Amino acid sequence: MQRLTVLGATGSIGVSTLDVVARHPDRYRIYALTAHSRVEALAAQCVQFRPRLAVVGSAEAAQQLSRLLRAQDIPTEVVYGPQALCQVASSAECDAVMAAIVGAAGLAPTLAAARAGKKVLLANKEALVMSGQLFIDAIAASGAVLLPVDSEHSAIFQCLPQHYQRAPGAAGVAKILLTASGGPFLTRAVELLDTVTPDEACAHPNWVMGRKISVDSATMMNKGLEVIEAYWLFGAAVADIEVVIHPQSVIHSMVSYVDGSVLAQLGNPDMRTPIAHALAYPERIASGVAPLDLTAIADLQFERPDFQRFPCLALAFQALKIGASAPAVLNAANEVAVQAFLNRQIGFRAIDKVIADVMEQVAPVAVRDIEQLLEQDALARRVAVARVAQRGEG
Repeated sequence: MQRLTVLGATGSIGVSTLDVVARHPDRYRIYALTAHSRVEALAAQCVQFRPRLAVVGSAEAAQQLSRLLRAQDIPTEVVYGPQALCQVASSAECDAVMAAIVGAAGLAPTLAAARAGKKVLLANKEALVMSGQLFIDAIAASGAVLLPVDSEHSAIFQCLPQHYQRAPGAAGVAKILLTASGGPFLTRAVELLDTVTPDEACAHPNWVMGRKISVDSATMMNKGLEVIEAYWLFGAAVADIEVVIHPQSVIHSMVSYVDGSVLAQLGNPDMRTPIAHALAYPERIASGVAPLDLTAIADLQFERPDFQRFPCLALAFQALKIGASAPAVLNAANEVAVQAFLNRQIGFRAIDKVIADVMEQVAPVAVRDIEQLLEQDALARRVAVARVAQRGEG
């Protein structure tokens, strides 16, 4: 019986994780569930899964959740705050951690799980984008098991030899090929993108996701962050990581080998597949996803990304090449800019301009510890907020 903590239980990844877990009550038991402020949704999950602990973001949310659980005689203990997140991620009573908190808020608990030697199911991009070397070092030092949950990185993982050790040359790997849907604006005229609304940007053609990650998909910053993730996960050189636009989202990513072979992982676009793979690895379990009907696939298309249409992708490659704290600055600026867009403070095409301004103003520094990373994150956010205000006034 595997005891699981789900960080970000009420988000799309958390909900899909619990859907898979519910199909295998003989394999998994929920130790802790966390959510920032969606108290009623978390309460319903606690009623179903009876976790030992539930974590929320504030004392007020904790009081509200406690009242809801007492009313249904649910004995789950309720705690709150960032330190509580780290505690449930590193507890001796927990075997595996689904790291699915969106944004920089997920960094500390995910790193805590890595340092505690847990089986880390990584859906939080920021753990590697912000703290790549620190995170990889923590995994190596503790003997933790790191399993990617992003559909693209899970696909790559499945196409690599078993026991792959971040050494492409030794495994005969020539290139990592990350596929991207291109989002909702792949064919819209570039000059019309200034006027798109948040609802349009969040209407992904293939995936059901939260609003922030949906906007990231529309700008292709999501793919840029995945490039940075792939760099740390698989040890490939920047020049050996490519993005290929594949609108159907049937091939989730590929690995090209030196002998000319290209291995691909295919499946219907449903996050329960990579979640089930990570939960059960190295075994396979039912995920609830319908099998792919190859005869129903009329066409599979591929094209190179246009950096004029998707400047955020170019900015991510730039940050990865710069190194040091540049990816953390990129991520922080993007979070601020995307939220400003969702709040209708700036237009869609201002997102990349805010990020570029921040990267130009905040000089990269060598990263020694998480505290320094968080300082850079905070600095980048302050600069980004100021840039948003300037653009809003303009």
